[in-house]
Amino acid sequence: MNVREALDEFMDHTLKSYPDLRAPFDPEWRSAAEVGEPVDTDGGRLIAWHPTPRHPDTAVGDFAPLERALEITIHPDIKAYYGAYWAAGLEAEAVNGHVSLLFLWNPDDVTRLNENLIGHAMSRQRAKSGMSVFFACTEPDSELFLSVDNESGAILLEKPGFRPLRQVADNLAGFLQSLVPRAPVLHS
Repeated sequence: MNVREALDEFMDHTLKSYPDLRAPFDPEWRSAAEVGEPVDTDGGRLIAWHPTPRHPDTAVGDFAPLERALEITIHPDIKAYYGAYWAAGLEAEAVNGHVSLLFLWNPDDVTRLNENLIGHAMSRQRAKSGMSVFFACTEPDSELFLSVDNESGAILLEKPGFRPLRQVADNLAGFLQSLVPRAPVLHS
């Protein structure tokens, strides 16, 4: 199973368990994933959303600015992951604990991701580590995150500014297949 198939399967399982997905509404930060009109709640103004497949052709150039800036090629698993859907963050349980999966909300988010990854790459260079690309956070109060090693495709547990702590999976598709969807939280 490839990354897209594993991600499609995870999305299907998530939607079966949690069909009512909502995100904070920002009129300046719209997404193709939004459904209907925003509603006012005790938790603020929210918009329903649904993971919306991206057209593969539009996602091809997502990482071109990063690749030019760093003179590298981004691992195809990361391109497949971030190029699959417009979506807000989703929660899951992995073998080693909680995971908050990161996704792209809109085209401006692609730019923001590239900018953040340039900073991440510089931090990795200072730590004398190879390039990795983050795709998930761990426990809400933790600064640890999960990334794809750009050379091997292995899934790494990392702490900002340090060498990877350990490898947690051989590849992204296998990692995604191991996840169990959990109740969504509002990501801002």
